[in-house]
Order: sequence, then C-alpha cells, then structure tokens
Amino acid sequence: MTTPIWSVNAASGAATTTPSATASTSAPAASSTASSAGGLALDPQAFLQLLVAQLQYQDPSNPVDTSSFMQQTATLSQVQTMSSMASTLTSLVTAQQAQAATDLIGRSVTYADSAGVQKTGVVTSVSLHSTGATVSVGGVDVPFTSVVGVSAATPSTTP
Repeated sequence: MTTPIWSVNAASGAATTTPSATASTSAPAASSTASSAGGLALDPQAFLQLLVAQLQYQDPSNPVDTSSFMQQTATLSQVQTMSSMASTLTSLVTAQQAQAATDLIGRSVTYADSAGVQKTGVVTSVSLHSTGATVSVGGVDVPFTSVVGVSAATPSTTP
C-alpha cells in the first residue's frame, strides 16, 4: 500500500490535497518542515529527502515514471531559485533602506517615539545594523522605520 506525498504550493506555502507522488508505507516520514505565514512549506532539504525516500522504497515491479521524476527535480530547482531570489530581494531592500537613511543626513524628520508621540529634529548621523538603519536625531537613535515625515532642515541662525 502506498501513501501520498502531498504537493506544496511554492507561492503561498499551502499544502494541497492533490497527491504529486506516492511512497511506500515503509518509507521514513520527513520531519523537516518550515512554518510560514501561509501554512506549512517544505524546505529544499526536506523535498530532497522525500524524493530520495520515494526512489529508495519504490516498488520494483512498478517503478516511478521518469517524467514524474523529472517534474519533481524541476520543482526542486524552482524552489531553490525562488529561495535565492528572496534572499537577493532582501539584500536589495536592505541596501535601498541604507541609501534612503543616509540621504536624510542634514534634513529635518518627524518621527514617532516609543510612546507614539511625534517629534521633529535634524538627522545628524546614520547607523547601519543587521536589524535595520537608525538615524540620530538630536542625540536620540531613531529606527528608520519610525520616520513619518521629511523636510528640508531650517537654517540655524548663528550670530
């Protein structure tokens, strides 16, 4: 008797009820799943483990169809490509945020402090951290994401 290995929608991470392949009941269950906002999604390593288990425990009198195997291999390649693209996009967003934060130096910004009160000041410096950019406004470090408004700094009047 065989049990289905359910397909995973790579775009939403949601499991569907359409079986994409079958594996013998004696095959070990894969326990490596990652939880995502849309549901459970197989990571590439778990997908590969399932594919190997399917080949290892297939019925010799009824081997896996070659086209099915190639489709599963192509799906693995697509998952890996999408993972790589997501990583690249994250890096691009971080770089864009750093550029935008550095462009604020010398400008007047309005931001919401930890109590939710809006304050205004001139950005004197920017710090880039793994958690995101922070701008220094009047000696206070403010997360870049807390900035709600930007304007040209008012010139200071010095005698």
